[in-house]
Amino acid sequence: MDTLSPEQRSERMSRVRSKDTKPELVVRRLVHGAGYRYRLHRRELPGCPDLVFPARRKVIFVHGCFWHRHADCPNCRLPKSRLDFWEPKLKANHDRDRRNERLLRKGGWSVLVVWECEVRERDALARRVRAFMEGCV
Repeated sequence: MDTLSPEQRSERMSRVRSKDTKPELVVRRLVHGAGYRYRLHRRELPGCPDLVFPARRKVIFVHGCFWHRHADCPNCRLPKSRLDFWEPKLKANHDRDRRNERLLRKGGWSVLVVWECEVRERDALARRVRAFMEGCV
């Protein structure tokens, strides 16, 4: 049973952002600080990647663990109510992400997915992003 009224739940869900999230801003600051320049949310690419490096043909997605179903992550738990709504919705998000990654790779793009929970470990994330950008991944 949901502890919030439908109006309260609607208000709370309306505050969930799809762009300029805290994890995305952390990644953007890290990438910019490392000297890489990028474009944001290029709609003409599959999945509208969060960061796009056109000259390098690389993209970075910053995914929330809950919304995009990060495997084996504690933030990836299912809600306790309305499973008939949430399970198909979250599965569709996950399937769409895989499809978009496949399309990008077929188009010659390299794809890096950064998960919300990985943003806490800044040093490890910086090494991973640098390796991706320099072609070591």
